[in-house]
Amino acid sequence: MNGPSRRNGTAGSGRQETRRADPDLRPPLPWAALHRAEPTAARLRLIDWLAGAAADLLALAVPVDCVCCGAEDRTLCPPCAGHIRRLTRHPFRAESGAPALMDVTGAIMLPVVAAGVYRDELAQGLLSFKRHGQHQLGGTLGQALAGAVRASVRGGNGFLLIPVPTSTAAYVNRGFSPVHLLLKDAVRQLPGLEVADVLNKTQGPGRMLPGGQKGLGRGARSQRVRGSMRVKSGARAKVAGRPCIIVDDVLTTGATLGEAARALRLAGAQVRGAVVLAATRPPDSGDAGTAPASPCGNHHDLEKNKPGKDE
Repeated sequence: MNGPSRRNGTAGSGRQETRRADPDLRPPLPWAALHRAEPTAARLRLIDWLAGAAADLLALAVPVDCVCCGAEDRTLCPPCAGHIRRLTRHPFRAESGAPALMDVTGAIMLPVVAAGVYRDELAQGLLSFKRHGQHQLGGTLGQALAGAVRASVRGGNGFLLIPVPTSTAAYVNRGFSPVHLLLKDAVRQLPGLEVADVLNKTQGPGRMLPGGQKGLGRGARSQRVRGSMRVKSGARAKVAGRPCIIVDDVLTTGATLGEAARALRLAGAQVRGAVVLAATRPPDSGDAGTAPASPCGNHHDLEKNKPGKDE
């Protein structure tokens, strides 16, 4: 009994001495993440598994390719989905890149939070969602949009999320409104927030200008959208006095968001800001209060494939 008798004691002493391991050297315990309750995590894992199984079955019947890299069997392959998550991991303030949302003194007229910069897999995924009706991308893009909304409201409840309406021509062409579908996916992850579809496009003076907005500058875009939105008849009571966040898909000059804010304020709403999935211009790194865009991926020319409104 020589060995065991000396394991936890000191030679020649009649008492036991406990040796405690250094806590910094212990492996971490496999606890669940603190930000997500276990039932919620299990439910989300089940949803992910069912979605993956459904995608596998669909791939057998209708072969598809990844919209970003061309890999077979998935509309969005796991690596490209991971790239989109990395590109939207750090939402940032984007109004500094939208001249219509800043006055001549540089004061902010409407704060905007963007999930990511319009480039790489995020741009390709959004274009495929909008132009080709790849609704399977809604889950990934909606998750990114939900992250930007959370960053905008900072844990607050009671906000109304107001989607920017699509034009009649664009709706007829596509058969759906991209912003509304993305927000439908996003709001499932945003308890305490409500979607209020209260804005309408009108045939105001600004809508009389021919052509689309693609290629137009700040002044021309502002002139085109001025007076082009209003709160739906009977919806004023719903937004009057309520804190509202405007939601759109892409931020370019900010003219569309500015017009939506004007219409809501005219109806008595408290417009607290706006959220977009992607901004075509990254924030100026010298601006106070802005977080840098995700550095993942190669920096492509942001003017290339820049979307026009309702494109």
